[in-house]
Amino acid sequence: MDLELKGKTALITGGSKGIGKAIAIALAEEGVDVAIAARSQDTLDEAAEEIRSATGRKVVAISADATKWDDVQRMVETTVSELGSVDILVNSAAMVGGQVRGTIDEAEEKDLIEDLDTKVVGYFRSIKAVVPHMRAKKWGRIISIGGVSARQSTIYGLRNAAVVHMTKTLSDQLGPDGITLNVVHPGLTLTDTINERLDNQAAQQGVSREEVNAQVGQNVAIRRPINPEELAWLTAYLASPKAECITGETIAAGGGALGAVHQ
Repeated sequence: MDLELKGKTALITGGSKGIGKAIAIALAEEGVDVAIAARSQDTLDEAAEEIRSATGRKVVAISADATKWDDVQRMVETTVSELGSVDILVNSAAMVGGQVRGTIDEAEEKDLIEDLDTKVVGYFRSIKAVVPHMRAKKWGRIISIGGVSARQSTIYGLRNAAVVHMTKTLSDQLGPDGITLNVVHPGLTLTDTINERLDNQAAQQGVSREEVNAQVGQNVAIRRPINPEELAWLTAYLASPKAECITGETIAAGGGALGAVHQ
């Protein structure tokens, strides 16, 4: 199926590694020129060269901090200057699993504030900065990476639940401008960071990595962790003209939470 993405442009925050990088690759493979943004310029440059070499598309690497409005504005302005437009925004800049943890007795206020500022308000800043450019063309796609913890009673899931609410609110506002917004909830995803954690877990338990994968897959229907590429393929579809009828929605791509019914 032709996703009709050739010639489009995309900005992917958190695009230097993990899920964001996989999405950048998938979009570039579909003929999209991409800008990837993150804090570390060295990591960005390495990722940009890898994507460029693999796909032949134009790739721009932009160092930016999503918690700073001036950085976000510069990030979007650079994308438009280098690529000519910003048709697609993928919000993926956030720490894996977040900072805040534990019970109310254990959780720290500063960690919660940092999580919300980076993911929720950071996504908000990026959306706010790209909307004028998308509105001018009467077309845009915004996909925000959340997390299945939004559907669980965990304190670190607060940020992902907030992303869902913000996305639905803004989809109602921006639909008449031809802009769609959706959330993708990853489950346990085999990024470099997670692979390192699972390798360490296997070593500590004295078992094989395959056995650890089986352990962590017991709570999902497909009985395994997911791969970043699987999230990237879904995101590419949502970013395409073919997905115009989907907006304000949240799609879980975590392998199927057992026993959960969401209506």
